[in-house]
Amino acid sequence: SDAVGAPLVWGALLGPAGRLGYRAANTLDARVGHRTPRLERFGWASARFDDLLNLVPARLTALLAAGLSDRPTAALRAWRRDAHQHPSPNAGPVEAAFAGALGIRLGGANVYHGVVEDRGTLGAGPPPAPADIGRTTRLASQVGAGALAVSVLLAITADSALWSCARSRRAQGRGARRDRRPRAW
Repeated sequence: SDAVGAPLVWGALLGPAGRLGYRAANTLDARVGHRTPRLERFGWASARFDDLLNLVPARLTALLAAGLSDRPTAALRAWRRDAHQHPSPNAGPVEAAFAGALGIRLGGANVYHGVVEDRGTLGAGPPPAPADIGRTTRLASQVGAGALAVSVLLAITADSALWSCARSRRAQGRGARRDRRPRAW
């Protein structure tokens, strides 16, 4: 979601500036958005901004993971049941949907900067094994292609709406100019 889905969505909506702005916010979060004593006062703002920018793209990514998998019901069930256990409001839905789609279990305790963090258990299957790598990369590729297709449709729709609005304003402007002309007596 962070690397593919969100940049495509923001690029579709706002063009290159949207992609660049999103990547800047996401990189700032990666650099200073950690909950460390040194960065806590500054990092919270970048982390919350990144969360806001990823709200829709993360859910789109989770929906694509469910819809493009062989196990859509299991993916949606894992998302609904497990996503809230993850500390990230956006990584939880994506990781839970992938876990359900692949029939594996993700999450658990991880160590970050010497601190143990419980990310909840996502999915109801066995832990991932080396044999799952191929299925995982296929699903990730399908989700990336799906995000590209949705973004192209979004860009076309947004572009069409802008052109329609511009034509409407031009038409209103011509009518308004005529109305402002002095009337001949």
